[in-house]
Amino acid sequence: MYLPSEFDVTRLKERAGQFAGQIERNKQGLLSDDQLRPLRLQNGLYIQRHAPMLRIAISYGMLSSERLRALAAVGRKYDRGYGHFTTRQNMQFNWIEVDDVPRALADLAEVGLHGIQSSGNCLRNITSDAQAGIAPEEILDPRPYCELLRQWSTFHPELAFLPRKFKVAITGTPEDRALVQIHDLAYEIVETEPHAIFRVRVGGGLGRTPILGPVLRERLDWQDLLTYTHAVMRVYNELGRRDNAFKARIKILVRAVGIDQFRELVEQEWETLRHGVHRLPEAELERIKAAFVDPDWSLGKPLEQEPTFSSEQERVKWERWLAHNRLPHRYRGFAAVLVPIKHKQRAPGDVTSDEMDALADLAEAFSQGFLRVTHTQNLLFPAVREHDLPELFRRLSALGLGEAVGGLIGDMVACPGGDFCALANARSLPVAREIAERFESIDRQESLGPLDLRISGCMNSCGHHHVGHIGVLGVDKDGAAFYQLLLGGHSGHGAPAALGTIVGKAFAEDEIADAIEMVLDAYVEHREPGETFREAVARLGKTFFAEAANAARRDTPRQLASSTRIEAET
Repeated sequence: MYLPSEFDVTRLKERAGQFAGQIERNKQGLLSDDQLRPLRLQNGLYIQRHAPMLRIAISYGMLSSERLRALAAVGRKYDRGYGHFTTRQNMQFNWIEVDDVPRALADLAEVGLHGIQSSGNCLRNITSDAQAGIAPEEILDPRPYCELLRQWSTFHPELAFLPRKFKVAITGTPEDRALVQIHDLAYEIVETEPHAIFRVRVGGGLGRTPILGPVLRERLDWQDLLTYTHAVMRVYNELGRRDNAFKARIKILVRAVGIDQFRELVEQEWETLRHGVHRLPEAELERIKAAFVDPDWSLGKPLEQEPTFSSEQERVKWERWLAHNRLPHRYRGFAAVLVPIKHKQRAPGDVTSDEMDALADLAEAFSQGFLRVTHTQNLLFPAVREHDLPELFRRLSALGLGEAVGGLIGDMVACPGGDFCALANARSLPVAREIAERFESIDRQESLGPLDLRISGCMNSCGHHHVGHIGVLGVDKDGAAFYQLLLGGHSGHGAPAALGTIVGKAFAEDEIADAIEMVLDAYVEHREPGETFREAVARLGKTFFAEAANAARRDTPRQLASSTRIEAET
């Protein structure tokens, strides 16, 4: 994890002070609301449906116990005692007062956290793989390269007022856990000898026009990371539309001019930049690496004997927890542990300040103080000794955070939806809650196998519904909330990324959970031995499952799809 320097902390404090002055001038009438808007957005402050919302950037998902306690304190002092982890590895506070925002930012600056460029039409918080640096199959640790790009892009004047928001991801593994294909710009490591080479993708994204980003350049030397990014941004800044917010993303520009023409424009611009002052020297990479601190990997200790339990029920729960929440690790004697921030009575990703403090304590006791935020709104302990797994399991279970739902339907993703967001067409959280209650049984969850369910309250796709095995999208129909059902998506974790497609007509709010249950019942009835839900969708066809879902409609007789109605997909 990158340790902020005295210079970093001073700049963040100064920025909090500047923002306090901007808010005060707005109150005095010296700065209009329209003039304040881009300034507050680039400090992470939105005005939501019911209250202001402050988004805190957690750079490429890296947290420490100290930083988690600072977030807990902000939630307790300035909000309602909780925060919300997002699908972009950030945290949001949904009930903060505008006047309290500069004070909260000043408090967070002490530990190197901030809201800078977490919102607005700028280059946003850079994301990566939550297992960066510990994944067994990793080719290169992407975090120093994320930090190089973060430091260069923060406060960069050319990147502060873009046609639209701009999201960047970097990954160091063949398997895509960073969702690189749905980012505006992404870098994938290709090889490391004799030096690091990246593949570049551009123009990915979800929203109204979901697109998997095509390859812009097959090979880019790591030293050209900043200059090539700059070239892409200059082309986008010059040609991206500013007259229509719905057509302003770079994916629309790339599609309009074509990837070949866009590549030619970038290469022409890059020729003017590639040999300039921003070509990275080895010394700069070494400076960044020297500012990182990681766990002591020499302390690993294997789990040498099976733990004892007070009951058979506890033993079974342990085995399930180990199967679903323990992740492979590249260092001997260590495990990575997923901590699902999912509870049927609240939104996925919501965590109380008390829980954050308790998790910070556990991180210090079991993970040398290190944590990560995942794209699925969970936390990850990256440095747990295998020997300590049984005790960590017991401590997490006592907190109510030891559910063995990693990779199952209980680990669903959902945006805040219409309960909070002013942009949403429909509520996400009641749908998530009803599904969680129906599939609360871990036996039932395991019987369904690996299942990625994602819910968005509007076309902005903050819940990443397009890349879920099952996606749910809230839409507005004549002032009423309805939900479209998507099937066949995939995030790229374990298989090539794919976009789900809408099946059938939208469902009413009191029908959508039934529709999902009907789809899954049909899957259980008709699957072949060992077949996952994704595989069954590919074999049986989406029409088959659309017919199963239709049984949930209030004007349709309830029945499961039968094998005689299976239709071939065209």
